Amino acid sequence: MEERVRAEIGVRLFTVLAWVPRRKALRRVHSSHPEQYPVGGEKTVEVAEGWLDQCITGQKPYLGRDSAAVREIFADHRVIAALGCGAVINVPVVGHGRTLGVLNLLGEEGSYDEDSVVVAESFALLAVPALLDLEER
Repeated sequence: MEERVRAEIGVRLFTVLAWVPRRKALRRVHSSHPEQYPVGGEKTVEVAEGWLDQCITGQKPYLGRDSAAVREIFADHRVIAALGCGAVINVPVVGHGRTLGVLNLLGEEGSYDEDSVVVAESFALLAVPALLDLEER
């Protein structure tokens, strides 16, 4: 999936996170940059207040077009900026009506728009089986 995302949308940093509702945490299950963002790493939601409501509860994507938007929602914005990222798309992965996780696409500032979000949403559908499988383990 990462290679398809890279080819069709463009991405510098790509992670897939599984939602762990009982802890209100996100667990990284894939990372294009495992040194900075290792698989298995888990964090409680350390983002702006409205992000959780929008992406996890509301199951709606988030588009941050510039570095100001990235700084606003990510506590680790300095690491993100050091990777050359200044734009983000977060797309919830939804299966059986539940949020299973989130696809995180980060790229150069100004690189994403609403059309990019539509394409990213199609990739979220492809992630459903894998995240359901992880959930069952």
